[in-house]
Amino acid sequence: MWYQNPMTATATLTRSYAYDLDTAQLYNILKLRAEVFVIEQKSSYQDLDGLDLLPETRHLWLTENGQVIAYLRLSEQHEDGKSFLISRVCTAPEHRGQGHTTRLLRTALADVGGDPCRMNAQSYLVDMYTKHGFRPDGPEFDEAGVPHVPLRRGGGDPWKE
Repeated sequence: MWYQNPMTATATLTRSYAYDLDTAQLYNILKLRAEVFVIEQKSSYQDLDGLDLLPETRHLWLTENGQVIAYLRLSEQHEDGKSFLISRVCTAPEHRGQGHTTRLLRTALADVGGDPCRMNAQSYLVDMYTKHGFRPDGPEFDEAGVPHVPLRRGGGDPWKE
């Protein structure tokens, strides 16, 4: 049995495949992503990258009092076998430090199982993601003015496990 932070217990977790999202859910997810990445972080980038509505994309989010407070996108990929991409991880500023990201990550990684999973993490968050089994998988790079590091979890290269 794993410990549930009492602060995150009040937030409702929802997991939905892309085509099961209703208009209001998608709107509230995109609103949070814009508030965090575009407004707060002043990062001008194309958020709508074609992955949100793919049939195998899963959206995971937490709501509190009807508001989306944390979000994670899990995209299933099939280029060289089955793998996953975690992206667009964000939490509303007033809800940070309460374990919401960890709750979303644990849920997503349960879906991933032993399959390879990758993500491009903001550099200052790499230590947090390594606690979930991710390892750096390349040099730091700039994405829309924000330093990122490619990370990988699982998938065969034993020194990275």
